[in-house]
Amino acid sequence: QMQLVESGGGLVQAGGSLRLSCAASGRTFSRYAMAWFRQAPGKEREFVSAISTSGTSTYYRHSVKGRFTISRDNAKNTVYLQMNSLKPEDTAVYYCAGDTNTVEASSTPDYWGQGTQVTVSS
Repeated sequence: QMQLVESGGGLVQAGGSLRLSCAASGRTFSRYAMAWFRQAPGKEREFVSAISTSGTSTYYRHSVKGRFTISRDNAKNTVYLQMNSLKPEDTAVYYCAGDTNTVEASSTPDYWGQGTQVTVSS
C-alpha cells in the first residue's frame, strides 16, 4: 500500500497563493506517476494536474494552466502543487493520487490521500 498525506490547504483571498504538499510512504515513490484532483461541493471530482515519475512531463487542466505548477522531489517522497492567482472557482477539496501508470484526466489512480480543503474568498 502507498500512503499519501496532503497538507497546505487553507483559506486565502482571491489572487493569493497556496502551496500544497503530498508526502508519500509505503512504496517506492519514484516509480509512481503523481497527480492532483479536486472536488468542489456538489460537483464531480476533476483532474487538476499530473507529473511523470521523473518529473520531466507535466499536465494541467486548461483552467489552471499558467497559474498552477506541479513538481516533485523524489528524494523527499513528496509532490507539490503551487497555486498562484487563485480564484473563488478553485475552491475545493484537493486530493493527491498516485499510480504506476501515467495519470491522465480520465484516470482513476490506485492510491489517494484524504484531501485538503482549499477555500478562496472573493
